[in-house]
Amino acid sequence: MKIAVAADHAGFPLKDRVIEEARTLGHQVLDLGTHSTDPVDYPDYARAVAEALREGRAERAILICGSGAGACVAANKFRGIRAATCHDTFSAHQGVEDDGMNVLCLGARVIGPELASELLRSYLGARFSNLERHRRRVSKVEQFEEEFGAEAPTAATRLTR
Repeated sequence: MKIAVAADHAGFPLKDRVIEEARTLGHQVLDLGTHSTDPVDYPDYARAVAEALREGRAERAILICGSGAGACVAANKFRGIRAATCHDTFSAHQGVEDDGMNVLCLGARVIGPELASELLRSYLGARFSNLERHRRRVSKVEQFEEEFGAEAPTAATRLTR
């Protein structure tokens, strides 16, 4: 499988371990950066993996930031992206099997390299169940994207300053 991997500066120290593990499992890896601990913005890397998936350059992605939360929020703004932050193996495979998750978000400041490897194995080894109830639910999520995807931010979603 072709896997896109990207990280911001906080996720950079874990990125090489994730890439090494994916390659060990026999996957092709598309390294989308960053390539140092110099400060960068996680939304740029969420965009990079979303574009790789949407353009067919990758089948799944791993996105790493400090907590996993910010990168996940950003990734889910793109149509067709179903990202989840997972710090346990059940969620890492269940998100694929039931929800069609295609981006695994990890928090490098939350988990260590051994757990990251376990999560990666669980995520990459999982397949969408294709059960009717899961197809129906994912279809509803896709309908939300169609209905609300192009809206401008509202007062409820805009940060107050």
